[in-house]
Amino acid sequence: MKFVSFTEWNNTEAIGIVSKDDKKVIAVKEIIHDFEYGENPMIKLIKNMNKDLLKTLKNASENFNKYPAYSIENIQILSPIRKPIHDIICVGVNYSDHLKEIEDNKLMDKNNSKKPVYFSKRAIEIIGLGDKIKARFDLDKHLDYEVELAIIIGKKGKDISVKKARDYIFGYSIFNDISSRTIQKEHLQWYKGKSLDYYSAMGPCIVYKDDIKDIFNLEVKSILNEEVRQYSNTKYMIHDIYNLVSDISKGMTLEAGDIIATGTPGGVGMSFNPPKYMKSGDKIVCYIENIGELINFVE
Repeated sequence: MKFVSFTEWNNTEAIGIVSKDDKKVIAVKEIIHDFEYGENPMIKLIKNMNKDLLKTLKNASENFNKYPAYSIENIQILSPIRKPIHDIICVGVNYSDHLKEIEDNKLMDKNNSKKPVYFSKRAIEIIGLGDKIKARFDLDKHLDYEVELAIIIGKKGKDISVKKARDYIFGYSIFNDISSRTIQKEHLQWYKGKSLDYYSAMGPCIVYKDDIKDIFNLEVKSILNEEVRQYSNTKYMIHDIYNLVSDISKGMTLEAGDIIATGTPGGVGMSFNPPKYMKSGDKIVCYIENIGELINFVE
């Protein structure tokens, strides 16, 4: 199943499931009439997910025509989680080719990759499919893209074993870790350069974990103005997703709705000679197999 957040006719933020042809959306309230959306409906759904609720939603997904549905062309798709409950947990240098890129650009010292590299990313609001990246070129003209697989945590956990890590995952999405490279260098770390307002994009949906057969073998790419910039596969991650969930949770509580961005492959704008950064008017597409395309435009 694919879960989306969207705006209903009365500007209410709603959540729904997507038809198999990606053309229609059933609002969750059409399936579960007493479900109240509240301020953060996707996180509420994730927190309340259980076997019975999952069975009900799966049944609706298999019998789509029995429910009133929106045409996906007539609604505004939002980021699946617009307001994260905590800062986004990001994994740095998790593909070997990207490790070499950032070493060459002196964004970090050489790392032997025996342990994952973590940093946090503040996001006052995560933008979604079709939204504009409100670039702050007055602060930094070196605006970069980073396509990443995002893990969405499904339930509260701490000190999670690798074997049980999957039990704590709700699903997966696409994340664009938009970055200001000069600010990163000036501050000698990544937090500020990655945390400007609206420099996080995610979507177009969250795919439930059972509906991705092999999370360790998904094509990953980014395309800037029809030019393929990044082209890789999740099998090339240095630290796989279950090991990441387990390692992050050691002594640190993860909660339902937490987002883990698992790192980007080589081919970011700063890696070219000369660098190829995003500029006003650009179209950036982030694609991950079995999830879809996250498309944004630079303003």
